[in-house]
Amino acid sequence: MKNLFLLPILFFMISCTQAQEKTAFGKEALEAKMTSVDGKEVAFKDILAQYKGKVVVIDVWASWCPDCKKGMPKVHDLQKQFPNVKYLFLSYDRVDEKWKNGIETFNTKGGDNYHVGTSMKEGAFSKDIVLDWIPRYMVIDKTGKIALFKAIEADDAKLIETLKNLK
Repeated sequence: MKNLFLLPILFFMISCTQAQEKTAFGKEALEAKMTSVDGKEVAFKDILAQYKGKVVVIDVWASWCPDCKKGMPKVHDLQKQFPNVKYLFLSYDRVDEKWKNGIETFNTKGGDNYHVGTSMKEGAFSKDIVLDWIPRYMVIDKTGKIALFKAIEADDAKLIETLKNLK
């Protein structure tokens, strides 16, 4: 009898896990506006279009985030290990000036930088990628599909394996 009770819970857990592993961004996330360093608003789909035919690591971060700060040396190591990969830094800083200072302080100039919004719990992009923690790393393959939906460490074994397989 206990096993029958646990069966619906197990089914729910498996279906929620599978729902989070996406291979494409939703329409609303693709239409989401992000701000470039020079202050221009750009739709996320147009940002991704710049990388067609290239492997991309997306780093969702903020300069106020302690785990993001600690993780930046690992990101720099990843950039050295995979120099042919493009790096896209998407910030959830609360203030533009702090975001721009963070670009300098944490040396994210080795990639393109965009400001997504002021709250990682709001907006179409955040909802689409089920953002519950930063830093958050994603890998996009050469065709624009999501090859790795979620990693929270830049030295995550799945992240490294995915990049090796996409060379």
